Amino acid sequence: MPNRNLTSDELKRADMLLDEIRERLLQLSAGDPAVLFAYRRKIAKELIYDERGKPMFRRALKLRKMGEQGGLCARCREPLPNRGAVLDRIEAMTGYTPENTRLLCPPCDVAIQAERGYH
Repeated sequence: MPNRNLTSDELKRADMLLDEIRERLLQLSAGDPAVLFAYRRKIAKELIYDERGKPMFRRALKLRKMGEQGGLCARCREPLPNRGAVLDRIEAMTGYTPENTRLLCPPCDVAIQAERGYH
Protein backbone atom coordinates (compact mmCIF):
# COMPACT_ATOMS: atom_id res chain seq x y z
CA MET A 1 0.00 0.00 0.00
CA PRO A 2 1.47 3.40 -0.92
CA ASN A 3 2.22 5.90 1.82
CA ARG A 4 -0.47 8.51 2.36
CA ASN A 5 0.27 11.99 1.11
CA LEU A 6 -0.98 15.12 2.78
CA THR A 7 -3.72 17.15 1.16
CA SER A 8 -3.00 20.76 0.23
CA ASP A 9 -4.77 21.95 3.41
CA GLU A 10 -2.79 19.49 5.53
CA LEU A 11 0.44 20.65 3.88
CA LYS A 12 -0.42 24.25 4.76
CA ARG A 13 -1.02 23.26 8.40
CA ALA A 14 2.24 21.31 8.46
CA ASP A 15 4.10 24.34 7.08
CA MET A 16 2.49 26.53 9.75
CA LEU A 17 3.56 24.07 12.44
CA LEU A 18 7.08 24.00 11.05
CA ASP A 19 7.19 27.81 11.11
CA GLU A 20 6.06 27.76 14.76
CA ILE A 21 8.71 25.19 15.67
CA ARG A 22 11.44 27.16 13.93
CA GLU A 23 10.39 30.34 15.73
CA ARG A 24 10.33 28.55 19.08
CA LEU A 25 13.79 27.08 18.47
CA LEU A 26 15.11 30.56 17.69
CA GLN A 27 13.62 31.83 20.94
CA LEU A 28 15.05 28.94 22.96
CA SER A 29 18.51 29.37 21.48
CA ALA A 30 18.55 33.12 22.28
CA GLY A 31 20.66 33.89 19.22
CA ASP A 32 23.32 31.27 19.97
CA PRO A 33 23.93 29.37 16.70
CA ALA A 34 25.54 26.42 18.50
CA VAL A 35 22.51 26.01 20.76
CA LEU A 36 20.15 26.34 17.78
CA PHE A 37 22.10 23.62 15.97
CA ALA A 38 21.91 21.34 19.05
CA TYR A 39 18.15 21.91 19.46
CA ARG A 40 17.53 21.13 15.77
CA ARG A 41 19.57 17.94 15.99
CA LYS A 42 17.75 16.82 19.15
CA ILE A 43 14.28 17.46 17.70
CA ALA A 44 15.11 15.78 14.39
CA LYS A 45 16.56 12.73 16.15
CA GLU A 46 13.57 12.30 18.47
CA LEU A 47 11.06 12.63 15.60
CA ILE A 48 12.95 9.94 13.67
CA TYR A 49 12.82 7.72 16.77
CA ASP A 50 9.06 8.30 16.97
CA GLU A 51 8.72 6.80 13.50
CA ARG A 52 11.51 4.22 13.39
CA GLY A 53 12.19 3.31 17.02
CA LYS A 54 15.60 3.60 18.64
CA PRO A 55 18.65 1.95 17.08
CA MET A 56 18.99 -0.75 19.75
CA PHE A 57 15.36 -1.79 19.18
CA ARG A 58 15.90 -2.05 15.41
CA ARG A 59 19.17 -3.92 15.92
CA ALA A 60 17.42 -6.48 18.14
CA LEU A 61 14.60 -6.84 15.60
CA LYS A 62 17.14 -7.34 12.83
CA LEU A 63 18.79 -10.17 14.79
CA ARG A 64 15.41 -11.76 15.42
CA LYS A 65 14.50 -11.58 11.73
CA MET A 66 17.90 -13.03 10.77
CA GLY A 67 17.09 -16.07 12.91
CA GLU A 68 13.50 -16.38 11.71
CA GLN A 69 14.60 -16.20 8.06
CA GLY A 70 17.48 -18.63 8.56
CA GLY A 71 19.98 -16.02 7.40
CA LEU A 72 18.33 -15.74 3.97
CA CYS A 73 16.92 -12.74 2.14
CA ALA A 74 13.13 -12.69 2.38
CA ARG A 75 12.85 -11.93 -1.33
CA CYS A 76 15.53 -13.85 -3.26
CA ARG A 77 16.29 -16.46 -0.56
CA GLU A 78 20.06 -15.94 -1.02
CA PRO A 79 22.29 -15.71 2.09
CA LEU A 80 22.21 -12.28 3.70
CA PRO A 81 25.49 -10.38 4.06
CA ASN A 82 27.14 -10.21 7.48
CA ARG A 83 26.76 -6.43 7.33
CA GLY A 84 24.33 -4.31 5.37
CA ALA A 85 21.14 -6.37 5.41
CA VAL A 86 18.13 -4.04 5.30
CA LEU A 87 15.22 -4.19 7.75
CA ASP A 88 12.29 -3.49 5.44
CA ARG A 89 8.86 -2.38 6.61
CA ILE A 90 6.18 -3.99 4.47
CA GLU A 91 3.83 -1.07 5.25
CA ALA A 92 5.82 1.97 6.38
CA MET A 93 3.06 3.44 8.54
CA THR A 94 2.65 0.22 10.54
CA GLY A 95 6.19 0.61 11.86
CA TYR A 96 8.99 -1.72 12.81
CA THR A 97 7.19 -4.71 14.27
CA PRO A 98 8.04 -8.39 13.91
CA GLU A 99 4.91 -8.89 11.81
CA ASN A 100 5.57 -5.92 9.51
CA THR A 101 9.28 -6.38 8.78
CA ARG A 102 11.61 -8.61 6.84
CA LEU A 103 15.33 -8.65 6.15
CA LEU A 104 16.50 -8.05 2.60
CA CYS A 105 19.84 -8.16 0.88
CA PRO A 106 20.89 -4.74 -0.49
CA PRO A 107 20.11 -5.57 -4.16
CA CYS A 108 16.60 -6.75 -3.28
CA ASP A 109 16.04 -3.65 -1.15
CA VAL A 110 17.02 -1.42 -4.08
CA ALA A 111 14.69 -3.38 -6.38
CA ILE A 112 11.75 -3.16 -3.95
CA GLN A 113 12.30 0.57 -3.40
CA ALA A 114 12.29 1.05 -7.18
CA GLU A 115 9.07 -0.98 -7.47
CA ARG A 116 7.53 1.28 -4.82
CA GLY A 117 8.65 4.34 -6.76
CA TYR A 118 11.16 5.58 -4.18
CA HIS A 119 14.26 5.50 -6.42
